Amino acid sequence: MLHKIGKKYRETALIKLIAVGLVLGIIIALAAPQAVPAVAVLGDLFVRALKGVAPVLVFVLVMNALAQKNSDASASMKPIVRLYIVATFCASLVAVAYSFAFPTVLHLQVAPDAQLAPPSGIIEVLHNLILSVVDNPIHALANANYIGILAWACLAGIALHAANDTTKTMLNDFAKTVTKIVQWIIRFAPFGIMGLVANAIGTSGLGALLGYIQVLGVLLVAFFSVALIMNPLIVYLHIHRNPYPLVWTTLKESGLYAFFTRSSAANIPVNLSLCKRLGLDEDTYSISIPLGATINMSGAAITIAVLSLAAAHTLGIAIDLPTALLLCIVSTIGACGASGVAGGSLLLIPVACASFGIGNDVAMQVVGVGFIIGVIQDACETALNSSTDVLFTATAEFAQRAKEGKLRDEDLVPHNN
Repeated sequence: MLHKIGKKYRETALIKLIAVGLVLGIIIALAAPQAVPAVAVLGDLFVRALKGVAPVLVFVLVMNALAQKNSDASASMKPIVRLYIVATFCASLVAVAYSFAFPTVLHLQVAPDAQLAPPSGIIEVLHNLILSVVDNPIHALANANYIGILAWACLAGIALHAANDTTKTMLNDFAKTVTKIVQWIIRFAPFGIMGLVANAIGTSGLGALLGYIQVLGVLLVAFFSVALIMNPLIVYLHIHRNPYPLVWTTLKESGLYAFFTRSSAANIPVNLSLCKRLGLDEDTYSISIPLGATINMSGAAITIAVLSLAAAHTLGIAIDLPTALLLCIVSTIGACGASGVAGGSLLLIPVACASFGIGNDVAMQVVGVGFIIGVIQDACETALNSSTDVLFTATAEFAQRAKEGKLRDEDLVPHNN
């Protein structure tokens, strides 16, 4: 009996199982709230397992990719990085446009979580980012410092490129082993999602959000506009085909995980698996996905821009076009450095506020608002950030295939495991 159940579970599409887990999580939270603490353990285990394996996976895959790489690997990264940066800047433009169209006045109050020290400016953000590159490799792995992990993995991979075939074969086998472990963890996603949903609904009341419904609404409209209008347009301009099959795939199979885990790091294994099912070049996506989790931050740019302009509108500060463009640049740079700052995108709001002459006391109150609405804001931001890592990695490769006349419509949807 158990064998049949296990076989049926393995044969059922993972997205269907996740949908079942999501519904069960809602039912448990509403019908049996006393069971939420026990079920929530499943969510914690799932996220902790993904976070635990992700640094090792990234280090091994990047090192292996560079050790085995062909001469085209470096060239294939350039269009992906360009897409990451352009999309992040365009997202900040969208956020600024919505903020001007729907100016928001905040009722400021400081949340306890806001008592963290923000960076003093963009220079400090960049300084911390550069220092992360030369972090101790063991410390980088233990603390999930992906900038440091990428740097050391690249150096090791380049050094191992000259190694003998036996060493490269062993390294490749090790990469496959870690990948298999990740696949096992991902198969337990339905249970993890059930626990995460039950815990979120059971413990995070939404009443506190009502006082900030307008700023949350502006954020959500900006997130969805970027995900469903701007990003598809960028994809279409590159592959000249209907972009929505690929967009829906990345939102459904990457964004859904990220929405509930609220962690780009935890979603790296999920994205790598999706890239493989899309038939992408492993030499490229094994580097571009962890890199995207660090610098591809459209959602973070939106959060920084919207909340900073909300602070300006609250104080009655008139923002002209040049200042708005400066904010877009600051948001883009800040978003790229958000992963290296405790508190993520929210603690970069004071940096953007400084460009308006807004003091740190008021800026930190805005950060407090961000923590209050974070139960929804952070989930949507992470879903947008993480899903576009796969979207733009695939777009760059599909654009090249389209130029060569090798792109087929069926390439835009993933293959079954």
